Amino acid sequence: MKPRWAEPIGRALGPALIKSLAATWRFRESGIQPKPPFIFVLWHSRILPLLALHKQEGVVLLISRHRDGEHLANLAESWGYSSVRGSTQRGGEVGLLGIVRALQAGAIVAMTPDGPRGPAERVQPGAVAAAQHAGVPIVAAGARTRSAWYLRSWDRMCIPKPFAAIDVAYSEPIRIGDGKAGLRRGIEAVQRSLEQVTGGGGGA
Repeated sequence: MKPRWAEPIGRALGPALIKSLAATWRFRESGIQPKPPFIFVLWHSRILPLLALHKQEGVVLLISRHRDGEHLANLAESWGYSSVRGSTQRGGEVGLLGIVRALQAGAIVAMTPDGPRGPAERVQPGAVAAAQHAGVPIVAAGARTRSAWYLRSWDRMCIPKPFAAIDVAYSEPIRIGDGKAGLRRGIEAVQRSLEQVTGGGGGA
């Protein structure tokens, strides 16, 4: 069992080590982002490189109330992100309300539609429902690199290696139609877009 004192030390060192590593990454972007408000969606496995790229831009994150979410929240806060706590599972309604309010205030929101616990790279309806309710578009963001470690986690978390070149692609804005049919078509469109910008997932 991990000693109690190890938990705060891990939280303190984790963000510092990740930020030092991220400072060496080189990004190449393609695609155009619309004016806010809108929702960025990204696979859970690509959180780290995309967080590093968009730091200090005032983006609002939906972060799980799960313990893993605490570590992500600490890193995100140190990079200048705001957060809404909740998910499409635990605390879903509270999280959705917070996201809609942030969008109505003109924010850019980032969500992982396959988080917080999967299934990996399968879009769940939370982000699409939020976009539909707030009347904003969704932009799929993908990060690819040939130089990375992949953890043995449910999502195969991607950690680019030092000095990795990372290609980041953004989809065309996806507008969500009305009603259940619009929600269903939106989920399908977001799934296709994320597969395209991430290269179909996997280790690339």
